Amino acid sequence: MNSRRLLSYTRQAIEDYKLIEDQDQIAVGISGGKDSLALLYALKHLQRFYPKHFKLTAITVDLGFEDFHPEALQSFCDSLEVPYKLVKTQIAEIVFGNGHKHPCSLCAKLRKGAFNQAALDSGCQKIAYAHHRDDFIETMLLSLFYEGRFHTFSPKTYLERTGLTLIRPLIYIPEADIKGFQNKYQLPVTANPCPADGKTKRAYVKQLLAILNHENPGVKERLFAAIQASEFAQ
Repeated sequence: MNSRRLLSYTRQAIEDYKLIEDQDQIAVGISGGKDSLALLYALKHLQRFYPKHFKLTAITVDLGFEDFHPEALQSFCDSLEVPYKLVKTQIAEIVFGNGHKHPCSLCAKLRKGAFNQAALDSGCQKIAYAHHRDDFIETMLLSLFYEGRFHTFSPKTYLERTGLTLIRPLIYIPEADIKGFQNKYQLPVTANPCPADGKTKRAYVKQLLAILNHENPGVKERLFAAIQASEFAQ
C-alpha cells in the first residue's frame, strides 16, 4: 500500500464518521507498532491539505519494561515535525509483579488512564487509536465467543469521565495493507516487550480468522459489512 491509498482510506473514514472538526487538538497513541506509526503518518500528511485545521501530539506510554527503547519513535516524530511526549510508568511491575489473574485487562486500564491524562495535560480534546479493519472484526468475534453478544469498537466514542472523544481513523484499512505500508516506507517498528504478546485470546482469534479467510476467501469483507450494517448504521 502506498501513501496515497493510506490517506484515501483514512480521509474516507474521517468524513464518513465525522471524526475530525476544525481546530481539533488530537493526541495520537504510538506504541511502536506498525499500526500506530501508520496512523501518525497518515494524520500528519492529511493535516497538510485537509480543509479542517487540526493539531497533533504523539504520546507513548512507557510501561516500564527494561528492553523498551523509544529513541526511534522520538526520531520518527521529529521527522514528521509532530510534538512527542513519553510518559514513564511502572505498569509492567504492577501488572506482572503481583501475579494478577487478568494482566491484559489491568494493563489496558492503566495504560489508557495514563494516556488519557497525558492527552488532557497536552490540551487535547480528542485521542486517536490505530485500530484497523481486522481489529474491528476480531473484537466482534471475541464478543461473540466470550460474551455472547454482537459488539465491537465504534469509530467515534465520547468518554464521559474525561471529556475526551476517541476516534479510530484506520477503520477501513486491512491489516495486510498496513504491513505492506510498513515494509514500503520502512516504519521504525519497535518490538513489543510484553511477555503476554501473542498468547492472548485476541491472538487466538486472529489466527482463527486467518484460517477462516484462507478457507473462505472474502469472509473478512463480509464480516466487516455485517458489522457496519448492525453497529454503525444505528
